[in-house]
Amino acid sequence: MCLKDNQLHPINLAAPLQIGNVSVRNRVVLAPMSGVTDMPFRQLAWRHGAGLVVTEMVASRELVNNTAESWSRLRAAGFRPHMVQLAGREAHWMALAAKIAADSGADIIDINMGCPAKKVIGGYSGSALMRDPDHALSLIEATVKAVDIPVTLKMRLGWDDNSINAPEIAKRAEDAGVKLITIHGRTRMQFYEGKADWDAIRAVRNAISVPLIANGDVDTQADAQEILRRSGADAVMIGRGCQGRPWHAGVLAGAAAPSPEKIPDIVVEHYEMMLDFYGEAMAIRHARKHLGWYLERFAPLLPVSQKAAIMTSHTRAEVVSRLRDALAAGVEISRSREAA
Repeated sequence: MCLKDNQLHPINLAAPLQIGNVSVRNRVVLAPMSGVTDMPFRQLAWRHGAGLVVTEMVASRELVNNTAESWSRLRAAGFRPHMVQLAGREAHWMALAAKIAADSGADIIDINMGCPAKKVIGGYSGSALMRDPDHALSLIEATVKAVDIPVTLKMRLGWDDNSINAPEIAKRAEDAGVKLITIHGRTRMQFYEGKADWDAIRAVRNAISVPLIANGDVDTQADAQEILRRSGADAVMIGRGCQGRPWHAGVLAGAAAPSPEKIPDIVVEHYEMMLDFYGEAMAIRHARKHLGWYLERFAPLLPVSQKAAIMTSHTRAEVVSRLRDALAAGVEISRSREAA
């Protein structure tokens, strides 16, 4: 269902969404976030009800060149659909990488034209591609032609306020065979500053007939309905709002949030999943940002010294013990405040 007119009624976020020949179980999508949406994170988000999850950005040339990190990012998380996001600046590498991803079990290929990171745009990938729509289209066409599975496109409104070209690129991408468009309601030069412009996404809705996903500053169910109303989009994508709560995409889609008593178990499980996935030495480094987000959300009054002990420990048992104590204390403090 694609709505170009103002939506008079809320969209049912629990309803399925069709992307080409692939059915998605609901309309809340976990955004691909480099360094965040690895396999353990995606598994938790899926288990708690996210409609669709996307891999971390996989660099196309590195995948073709068989680097360990690219293959780690490509791996499926044990459920379907398996959506792989590819990034690159050359049509040749994008096409080859798309074939590899499809042959490895991907159900959907997403093209990254939205990443604002300096490291990515410095290589003329990500949102830098929006500065040259003709070149961007050559990557899109090559990717679509390389595979028989649906190809989607994620981008921003434009490079800056003087080059809002997402509607033009989206229409050309649809004509080239792209089956879905995702728009983050900021330009690249805004990075993540200010407020995402939900109204500006509507120009893309008016330019295309394939499904549209709206992204940017969605945190609550009210946010989700408002961005859909103002943009005319068919589904929402949430990224940073899931940091420190991988279950949150599912909550927006209608799943129950975990009880405060369950949160320590989920956090510890996530930590141990990362240890198993990466190996202990590497996982301890990868886990720190996740532990930091959990503690900020659920143990905000934890003394700095205790937080530092958790973040710098190299012992699994010590981290688990300290985490449980900190999060349990956070639950008790929240209860006391609610009772007051």
